Amino acid sequence: MSHLENSGPETRSVASTVWAGIAGHCPRCGSGKMFSKLLTVAPGCDACGLSYGFADAGDGPAVFVMLFAGFLIVGLALLIEVLYEPPYWVYFVIFLPLTIIVCLGLLRPLKGILLALQYRNKAELGRLES
Repeated sequence: MSHLENSGPETRSVASTVWAGIAGHCPRCGSGKMFSKLLTVAPGCDACGLSYGFADAGDGPAVFVMLFAGFLIVGLALLIEVLYEPPYWVYFVIFLPLTIIVCLGLLRPLKGILLALQYRNKAELGRLES
């Protein structure tokens, strides 16, 4: 039985669903954990018992991270180049760690948001009628 067959009417607002995703909490109850490790989705919610078998964000979080981090890092690098014209080694010292921190910092919350919204909107794989 999928999460769509046994879920009742959705009473949580979109904002609370998004905040649950950012925090890595269950999209149904908002208190259980969604992740068992940094980016590994847990088998289910330990508070309400929701199975996370439906959870498949695919490449969505990585795409958003590349867009946000790319805009931020490249924009900052261009600004520093125009204002200060530092040597190339400064870019490696500043922007390599900054890129890693920003990408890892954004990946889990964005994955949580996409999975929570996938649950709230009852998104499933497309199926052909038989």
